[in-house]
Amino acid sequence: MKTLRVLLVDDHELVRMGLRFALDDIEAVRLVGEAGSADEAIAQCRVLQPDVVIMDIKMPGKSGIEACREIVTQWPTTNVIMLTSFVDDNLIVSAIQAGAVGYVLKGVSTHELVRALHAVREGTALLDPAVTRRVLAIMRQPGPKGNPFAELTRREREVLWYMAQGKSNTEMAQAFVLSEKTIRNHVSTILAKLDVSNRVEAAMYAVQHHIQDYLATGE
Repeated sequence: MKTLRVLLVDDHELVRMGLRFALDDIEAVRLVGEAGSADEAIAQCRVLQPDVVIMDIKMPGKSGIEACREIVTQWPTTNVIMLTSFVDDNLIVSAIQAGAVGYVLKGVSTHELVRALHAVREGTALLDPAVTRRVLAIMRQPGPKGNPFAELTRREREVLWYMAQGKSNTEMAQAFVLSEKTIRNHVSTILAKLDVSNRVEAAMYAVQHHIQDYLATGE
């Protein structure tokens, strides 16, 4: 199993200390660096190019959301999990639009942190349950008229439905009796066709536009 290289970013030393201890107990995870500001995080990413950045959303100066957007733009293989005390609608949507693949609350248990990191390893995304409820409330609004999934084939719609339920590539491969490589190709095609940057945005789009109503149509 590949070791996930993690960069920890928070302007509070005590928060970093607690997460540092938690990361020490997680198998196949290695803390490669720490940063106390967004600018320092970007500088660390330039040198370390970690697999995952656990990023505080609110810091003095440049915000974690701004740093997230810059990091995923410059280093697309680096995944950002936002860490925050706030369940705020605007922050949630902004973080996801910036390219974050996870959104967890401070005080997260080691078990939940493990889940978030395993989700990244599987190529999926993880939102804290409280955040998930807010995302669903935000996105369960009537979508535009017409077929919002017109460009997707029937199989791609089915894969998107599973993505919206938080299924991993492995789980989808088993369900469809396909290889994980084929699933990854479907996911990449779906992101391109929907013009979204990551799986969380795709899942939000699917919920907002009621993907379940379009599963039986398409090729």
